[in-house]
Amino acid sequence: MRSLAVLTTAAAVAAAASSGNVQGVFELTPSLTPLEADAGSPDLFPMPLCKGFKLEEATIDDMQKAMAQGNLTSVDLVHCYMVRTFQTQQYINSVMEINPDALAIASQRDAERKAGKVRGPLHGIPFTVKDNIGTADNMQTTAGSWALLGSRVPRDAHVVARLRDAGAVLFGKATLSEWADMRSNNYSEGYSARGGNCRSAYNLTVNPGGSSSGSGVGVGANAIAFSLGTETDGSVINPAMRNSIVGFKPTVGLTSRGGVVPETEHQDSVGTFGRTVRDAVYAFDAIWGVDPHDNYTSAQEGHTPKPGCGGYARFLAQKTALRNATFGVPWNSFWVHAGDEQRRVLGELVELIRSAGATVVNETEITNYQTLVSPEGWNWDYGTARGFPNESEYTYVKVDFYNNIKKYLSEVNNTRVRDLEDIVQFNKDNAGSEGGYPMPDGHPAFWSGQDGFLASLATKGVQNETYFQALEFCQGSTRRGINDALNHKGRRLNGLLVPVDPGQSYQIAAQAGYPLVTIPAGIHSDSGMGFGLGIMQTAWAEAELVRWASAIEHLQHTSGTPHKRTRPTWRGYLVRNLPVPL
Repeated sequence: MRSLAVLTTAAAVAAAASSGNVQGVFELTPSLTPLEADAGSPDLFPMPLCKGFKLEEATIDDMQKAMAQGNLTSVDLVHCYMVRTFQTQQYINSVMEINPDALAIASQRDAERKAGKVRGPLHGIPFTVKDNIGTADNMQTTAGSWALLGSRVPRDAHVVARLRDAGAVLFGKATLSEWADMRSNNYSEGYSARGGNCRSAYNLTVNPGGSSSGSGVGVGANAIAFSLGTETDGSVINPAMRNSIVGFKPTVGLTSRGGVVPETEHQDSVGTFGRTVRDAVYAFDAIWGVDPHDNYTSAQEGHTPKPGCGGYARFLAQKTALRNATFGVPWNSFWVHAGDEQRRVLGELVELIRSAGATVVNETEITNYQTLVSPEGWNWDYGTARGFPNESEYTYVKVDFYNNIKKYLSEVNNTRVRDLEDIVQFNKDNAGSEGGYPMPDGHPAFWSGQDGFLASLATKGVQNETYFQALEFCQGSTRRGINDALNHKGRRLNGLLVPVDPGQSYQIAAQAGYPLVTIPAGIHSDSGMGFGLGIMQTAWAEAELVRWASAIEHLQHTSGTPHKRTRPTWRGYLVRNLPVPL
């Protein structure tokens, strides 16, 4: 399913092309003949050249160089990403809505460049944001739900305002799992009533990763330069690794949640997606900072680079930096839960890191991992599954959502829904599209209906003793566990190297509110989906993550190893677009 905005803009570009207004901007490829076998290939959907420039896999620096030389403009980039979106949208559905003002904004950035004003590395670069990140413009902010259609947010989300100030061009809203996965516990990842089913270009028949699905899928398929997503527990890291790109999830409080549809203030974080570490860091540098609309951001003062010092991009490094690094491998905490193929590939990558001069120690673990880490994979209600709801993050997330969504809705002009009770009723009244009831009376993408909302509704937002016990257990235990693992025999480690699939590592980092980065490391031979190598650190240690992720990436690209980002293969592109089960 495609939104009306995408179809309308497609018609507009087609009209412009026929009138000659965009002549020479892009080069169309001939229509593709379906293959007899639906195994997929990186060349199934080749990306057209952009005014002679190879935009596919281009970095932000590549784009800036082309614009500086006068070979490309920001308007060209927007046009060409529109063409790529129209080429891929019916397959991957990564875009919820294209910004009708994108070309006008790009034209303004081009005029500034011509006048000698370049705001920074993101000047004129198109990007998308997840549809739960507010934009005070001609687009919607709905978290994928029809219930919020027509809502007007009071201002741009802080992160969007910062990107506009940095000169980036907001291309549109990315698709997502509706309500960022909060509404249901058995659902189709990447599906929303308003946006339809997002699918990964690596394999269109399996989970694309969520809830920032369109953000990860779009960057991975070269449909946009970079994107923003939000994470409560894995929603940046998961789609990044599944789509073979870099995902950067910062410390809670380093990027503002002001203007973002909330879940819990204790874990929500805005993160970035890029095809390279540098691209993800450029985006991150533009959005971090203190915001009066999010009091958590005040805690970052004294922990971040000083103004005028180059931000976090100054910590980008090459492989030679690894000679001074010492990493920990918490084997029993996380590695034992990865599949055989993944352990082998990641193990080879770790050995490559060691061969570059780094020290790798295996005798370090997350304290009390036997209790904290679910052996069956990601489970945000693992405490309750063990019989201890006062040791489960879901216990406090449910309460926080009830209160936070009411506060959020009080600041928008939506008169149909003012609280969770209204949203639940809306979904029941529109069960055919919004799946207000479990199957068979609801919608196949929301198999369990809106049981997540109902669980939150049952709490009435009461912060009781169980709530505080769960918060203290999850935050305190995971922070202590990570910090202990980073201190090996009195020596401070530069990071913990962890697999990010099947998800236990990013769950522990999420509960702690600590940062995590994933870089592409390989492709599953059975599914064709990506998996990544994660680097875990303590609070406010983003400089460490930037340094070591970029150094490892440089090592990957200069050593000849196959264990790095690869282009999507479009496996299953002939399969009918239906909701994909978790």
